[in-house]
Amino acid sequence: MTDPATLRRHFLGEPLTLRNERRDFHEWHRGRPHYLLWAIDVDSPEVRTRVTAAQRALDGLLLAGYRRQPHITLALCGFPARGAEPAADEFEPAWLQARIAALEAARIAPFTLALGGLESFSSAPFLHVDAAHAPLAALRACLHADTPHPQGEYVPHVTVGLYADALPTAAVAARFDHFAPTAPLHCAVERISLMGYAAAEIGGALFTLAEWNLAAHRLDWQDASSSRALFADDTRAGASRSSAPASGRPPETA
Repeated sequence: MTDPATLRRHFLGEPLTLRNERRDFHEWHRGRPHYLLWAIDVDSPEVRTRVTAAQRALDGLLLAGYRRQPHITLALCGFPARGAEPAADEFEPAWLQARIAALEAARIAPFTLALGGLESFSSAPFLHVDAAHAPLAALRACLHADTPHPQGEYVPHVTVGLYADALPTAAVAARFDHFAPTAPLHCAVERISLMGYAAAEIGGALFTLAEWNLAAHRLDWQDASSSRALFADDTRAGASRSSAPASGRPPETA
């Protein structure tokens, strides 16, 4: 976990933000339709209001059309495997089941976290997440049992948007002072969600496949067909069956 002062120093250590672009990153998804992740859904009126206020503070700097609901990414899953030889960025039913079994064994209880002020990665501004370090670490231990996080040190956050251009970080950071919430926004966490998004659409809306109930220690699928459809054969023309890893990382933060 990283404190806000350290995050600010890291951000200012880069001269420019990273420019995001709206296009189909086919070299990454190679025709595979959906990318999946584990996240905490914090999409509430109060959180949306705070995200909107942060977006106003950064007016003119962000890529248009960002539609992700407020969420805190816990772990990246990848693309559901649809061939006999999964690629490096794909996962199979047994891989997912192992994480579900780890959650069941850990018996992590509901908890509360707090959303703080505006900080930023070079690619995206975000609301910093305070407190709840122990349960977040416990959840990630279940979901990343055998691999390190692919994006380095984990920083819990709620993404506000994506930068539209390469901008001087010092000038961007000065905008953060226009966003000064009076107090942390507390969120009760009773479930974590298995979510996904259309891989060909940058900043597109998330959908929920299943939720892990922290009180009941149970995975609830959104509907009976969700688990079966997750790894169904893809009959779309042109879908890749190569076992080689896709080129590069996801084109955006989750």
